[in-house]
Formats: sequence, structure tokens, C-alpha cells
Amino acid sequence: MPEVAARRGEFALWIREAVGDGWTGAWREHDLRSDAAPPAPGDVRGFIITGSSSSVTDRHPWMLRAEELVRAIAASKTPLFGICFGHQLVAQALGGLVAKNPRGREIGTVRCRHHADDAFYAGVPNDFDVNTTHVDSVVRLPSGARALASTALEPVAAFAIGERIRCVQFHPEIDGDAMRGYVRARAHLIRAEGGDAEAIHAGATDAPHAARLLRNFAERCARGSMIVPTWTTSAADTTS
Repeated sequence: MPEVAARRGEFALWIREAVGDGWTGAWREHDLRSDAAPPAPGDVRGFIITGSSSSVTDRHPWMLRAEELVRAIAASKTPLFGICFGHQLVAQALGGLVAKNPRGREIGTVRCRHHADDAFYAGVPNDFDVNTTHVDSVVRLPSGARALASTALEPVAAFAIGERIRCVQFHPEIDGDAMRGYVRARAHLIRAEGGDAEAIHAGATDAPHAARLLRNFAERCARGSMIVPTWTTSAADTTS
């Protein structure tokens, strides 16, 4: 949201802050909407695809190019982490389906439960808070993908494909302050849809266990270690 970005910066900065010293190498940002070529999978240790105010269902040309990149990353077995829009983009690029969430908008700090044994969740309790803002969802997973977590409104809050791809519908990089900014900016939409914007705003808080997922991903890239079937990978250079 522009009003949040003006005060707090962009997604890539928040991701770096969440990762902290879990990754001490270089970071590279790339705007997928640009005509410039993105980093090649062989040139970086991992990719993070951030959220976006755009909808994957719009199928704009830059989104189709981004899906080609996702397929190239997957084929190369380079670690990949998708966040919100990135989560949806990865799913659709690899054979899944994204549509408007039939359960409605999910926004604010909500409770998430992970229900699969995966090292992506090392140091994270079974039930933990996440910050989320989305109206689209992955309604069909790609072949071979497995759901890792869910919330009250989102049955696919996280998924895994193989050893190197991990995606989350929520925003592990968003803290309580940024979340409250999003709720303020979307309050008129929340009310129009019958939601209680004031209660959602009051309940928005930091979600440190969600942020730990980004660090877990990055630390494994830093060590150059991949994952075994019940464990995860990591990221290095970031793609926004």
C-alpha cells in the first residue's frame, strides 16, 4: 500500500529485516513488471517472490513471463519461496489454479496451524500468528504439491513442492505496525463486505514465528544445504 510504503519502505526491505543475519550475502531486487531480464537460476542461491496488489487471475503479460521464470527455477532445483501473490503465482505456474477465495477476504493477524512435518517450521509452534491480506487463493494445488498449513479462511495457507519450493499465503515479513496500516487502507472494503475493520485493526500484532519462516529459508541457502523430504531450503537473492 502506498501509504504504508511511504512510511516503512517496500516488501524487499521488510524481508531483509526478517531474515536478519540468517543471510549475509548479497541481495538483488528485480521488478517482475519490467522488461529487464531477471537473474538466471544459476546465478543466485535462491529466489523470493513477494506479494503484490495485482491479481494472478488478471494474466497480464508480465505475469506470464514471471510464470516462465518460476518454471525455470523449479526445473533448475533452485530454492524458491513465494509470499502471497508469489505463493499464488508459483502454484498457477506449476499447474495449480488461483481464484477468488470463496470464504471472503482474509486480512489482519490470524491464527495459523501447520499440520505437516517440515523443517520449514523449525522453531515454530504448531499454532502461530500470521499477518495476511488477500482476496485470491490457491483453490487447486499443482500435482505433487502438499499443503503444509491452514487458517480459518484459508485451507492452503502454505504448501511445498519437492525439496526446494515453499510458499505461504500470508506475509511473514509484515509486522503489526504495517498490518495496521493495511487494515486502515482497506477499512472501507472490509466494512462494505460486512467485516469489523475496527476489531481487525485492534487485533493486528507482530508475528515473529511467521517471520522465522523467512529466516529458516535463508539460513539453508546460506549453508548451501537443501532439504530432505521432511525439511526445507532457503533463499538468498530476492525477487520482488
